[in-house]
Amino acid sequence: MTTRIWDGPSAGDAPTTRRSFLRNSVAAAGGITALAAALSPLRELAGQADFSVAQFLQKHYKEMSAQEMEAALERIRSEVERRYEIRPHVRDIRPQAGVEFVYALNLSRCIGCRRCVYACVEENNQSREPQIQYIRVLEMPRGTLDLEKGNHHYDRPTVPDASHFYLPVQCHQCANPPCVKVCPVEATWQEPDGITVIDYDWCIGCRYCEAACPYWARRFNFAEPSVPADQINPEMSYLSNRPRPKGVMEKCHFCLHRTREGRLPACLEACPTGARKFGNVLDPDSEVSQILKTKRVLVLKEEVGTLPRFFYYFDERYPRGLDPDAAPIAESLGHLPAPDDPAPTEHHS
Repeated sequence: MTTRIWDGPSAGDAPTTRRSFLRNSVAAAGGITALAAALSPLRELAGQADFSVAQFLQKHYKEMSAQEMEAALERIRSEVERRYEIRPHVRDIRPQAGVEFVYALNLSRCIGCRRCVYACVEENNQSREPQIQYIRVLEMPRGTLDLEKGNHHYDRPTVPDASHFYLPVQCHQCANPPCVKVCPVEATWQEPDGITVIDYDWCIGCRYCEAACPYWARRFNFAEPSVPADQINPEMSYLSNRPRPKGVMEKCHFCLHRTREGRLPACLEACPTGARKFGNVLDPDSEVSQILKTKRVLVLKEEVGTLPRFFYYFDERYPRGLDPDAAPIAESLGHLPAPDDPAPTEHHS
């Protein structure tokens, strides 16, 4: 017997028999099975037990509707809750109009204590094992800004060392970012407030951006990131500190989940000497605007034309030594100059 299942607009449509219906149903089921099998290697590559088809087929951040974004946020909340047994507060925080963030760092006040590094790790749910750190503090010989001469692994019993200065390096949020230009899938881009972000669900882990960055500011997850459940920061945003999977890039994002709401970056709040300054350069009365107007600021690797939004300066009063006001702070933290080191040279201009 022949049964008509659907009468289409075309008179030339062939009737559907029970046999053809079953054949098509089996083919459809086979297609779903094939899709699941095709995604299986990706699940193993990502190392995620909760890897889903929905995540794999999710749209690019810029293309998602409000409903699709909320579905993605709910997926992230559920994944975090399953893994860490804590219900996070995950949001999509957009940039504010009339804001362009910049950073300024007073090298005369940095004592090399790495408090900024530790605060960044905790705030942004960075992997503890293997370790991922967005900020590197380089111990630099005085008289040079050649990053190749900096020591990222210094382990002195006492810091600061009088014969060196300390240079924290992180993403410079460049106005002309080479990392954005080389991404083949547009997983990284620059937001209107100057912050360069990454869509972790869109990144394919090719590491082109890492190779293009002249400041070595991007990090790749070679292994499944590990964060103790009792150390998870539940205040998260889609483009910043939500847990990242294995096989994608990540980097500093100026703590956009904080700064876009009027708060300061975690690294700045942790700095005991006040060496770090942050704000809106479009506000002429902001502290960073005044620094750029009145200080002799510098940027790293100016010759490569990246136009960083991260500026450094030495206090004109102490260009060859530590600011005396920072010395007692270092002492209070247990960081003392080595006995054989000469006292910091004070210079008045």
